[in-house]
Amino acid sequence: MRILLVEDDTNLGKATAEGLRENYAVDWVPSSEDAEDAMATNNYSAIILDINLPGASGLDMLTTLRRKNNPIPVLLLTARDSTHHKIEGLNTGADDYLVKPFDLDELLARCAALIRRAGGQTNPVIKHRNITYEPASGHLELDGKSIVMSGRERSVFNCLIHNIDRTVSKDKIIANVYDWSSENIESNTIEVHIASLRRKLGRDLIKTIRGVGYVIEK
Repeated sequence: MRILLVEDDTNLGKATAEGLRENYAVDWVPSSEDAEDAMATNNYSAIILDINLPGASGLDMLTTLRRKNNPIPVLLLTARDSTHHKIEGLNTGADDYLVKPFDLDELLARCAALIRRAGGQTNPVIKHRNITYEPASGHLELDGKSIVMSGRERSVFNCLIHNIDRTVSKDKIIANVYDWSSENIESNTIEVHIASLRRKLGRDLIKTIRGVGYVIEK
């Protein structure tokens, strides 16, 4: 899953992006104009949007998105804590609202809930065959036993488990796993992660569709 963080405060933006990268690929930009450029070339599962931005405000950006009928989940960040501003943001088209300062774990939980609902999934736990998975926490069990995944493995698994019975291309996996902060991505990186997941979860779970990509079948 790839998230766009729009925050002009350098310290907060850096800290938030680093915290979110435990669960997601994150592109961080400081303005709505930069956000528009990012969205023109990348697909995102959600946007975390500060209201007070230089130039066009977060609410201006949100208004433009909704006028274009863009349904991407948007979580607003703001230092404003009055009921009026909360209502203004939600009425503009925000899906959720978090007041600064916020707890990172709460932000992660809210992001997971937004993405889950946007995908039509109401249950916070995914159960498939002998696997139980909690996307928000990353907790994974195979036959009731906990399985430890690296951060990258978890990102690859997230991409596949949210697309059960749909083949996901290698390029799409890379786009969902690696953000702008990533460097030196080897050509066989995804294959290495897939091989590791197969060792942990069984060789039959993730199938390779030659020339197309990978799939977890029903």
